[in-house]
Amino acid sequence: MSKVTIKLNRAGVRRLLQSPEMENALTGIAFAAQNRLGEGYKASYYTASTRVVAKVSAESPAARKENADTNSILKALK
Repeated sequence: MSKVTIKLNRAGVRRLLQSPEMENALTGIAFAAQNRLGEGYKASYYTASTRVVAKVSAESPAARKENADTNSILKALK
């Protein structure tokens, strides 16, 4: 068998992870999950030093309890 070596272009990967296209894709997923979950959940995003980050969090006490009991955020992301 031949030995394959892959070397990533770190600057290129960083640009990809911080790109507007990645931001659009991740925010689309996060806000769609927020819509499926309904009241009490919040979607947000920001650009960190290495990548775009999108997240969904339970804001209200009822939403936090629901998420703790059923892991609703993870299920909504699938």
